[in-house]
Amino acid sequence: MLDDSPAGRSTGGEGEHPLTAAAIADAVGGALVGDGTTLVVAVAPLDRAGPQHLTFLASSRYAPEFAARESAGGVGVVLVTPELAASPGRAGARILVARPHDAMMTVLSRLYPAPAHVPGIHPTAVLGRGATIGDGVAIGAYVVIGEGARVGAGSRLDAHVVVGPGVTVGEHCHLHPGVTLYSGTVVGSRVRVHAGARLGCDGFGYVFRDGIHDKIPHVGRCVIESDVEIGANTTIDRGSIDDTVIGAGTKLDNLVQVGHNVRVGRLCLIMSQVGISGSVRVDDGAILAGQAGISGHHTIGKGARIAAQAGVFGDIPAGETWSGYPARPHREALRAQAAMFRLPALMRALERLLGAKDPGSPG
Repeated sequence: MLDDSPAGRSTGGEGEHPLTAAAIADAVGGALVGDGTTLVVAVAPLDRAGPQHLTFLASSRYAPEFAARESAGGVGVVLVTPELAASPGRAGARILVARPHDAMMTVLSRLYPAPAHVPGIHPTAVLGRGATIGDGVAIGAYVVIGEGARVGAGSRLDAHVVVGPGVTVGEHCHLHPGVTLYSGTVVGSRVRVHAGARLGCDGFGYVFRDGIHDKIPHVGRCVIESDVEIGANTTIDRGSIDDTVIGAGTKLDNLVQVGHNVRVGRLCLIMSQVGISGSVRVDDGAILAGQAGISGHHTIGKGARIAAQAGVFGDIPAGETWSGYPARPHREALRAQAAMFRLPALMRALERLLGAKDPGSPG
């Protein structure tokens, strides 16, 4: 059986680095209340935290959960807002910070340090003729790097990564196991690509002639700018005759599909299972929530927000929030949905009205 006690729960396997409450307070610039020597070895949500855990309380909504931990021995250290500092509950130490979420982000990298980057090339790796490998690169087992490809300094390629001929990977990138970069892919610096992602695949383009669907050759590039993160099993097509571009700082979740010639701007967020058809433009700072579908050749304006499962069949103005199928301004979509939900009651009322009429009367 699995041990689900606070001490027995796994914390992810990254290798924890215990911290004292005093060290945490110093790292986040918070006010320490309680025992500064309290030691924590992992983080946990408030409802499951124990004496060796760091947790946080940022909303009065969760204050009862904090109080309930009393019977379980309390929590080790809690990051808490000044307004909630006196909330009932047992903790070895409380650290008062204005933004507990941000403070937790600061502590996570200290409590769970990343595995050491060990440069070197595994003996099973295959390097093509003319491939260029920068200083301090780590290349794992069964990696294949094609002819003329370039991998920048400090990058890490995990097991079974394939870097196609002529592909460029920038500095300090991390390609997780099983990532494939087709020819025509250019990756900037500090890019993280998770397991199973495929970049630079041919787009879905055909012309029906001579009785067949004749494939359109795709000769454009797939350009991933710096500081992008791409989730597991996401696919990004190369352009047909133009480039497909993912702008700097943009983050894509798992299972996203980006079609050929799409251009995504800077600092966008694209959630799980979003599908973006060919030649769409997504301007800077836009947010596309899970399972949204964008039909081809449209523009999502700067800072626009597309709600989950929305179906977009036209341009979306900058800064607006759209939802529904077909997508429309969010308030309008809510009103339409509310009206639809009232239809059954209206139909029943109409049926009662018609049933009350004389059966022999016309219509």
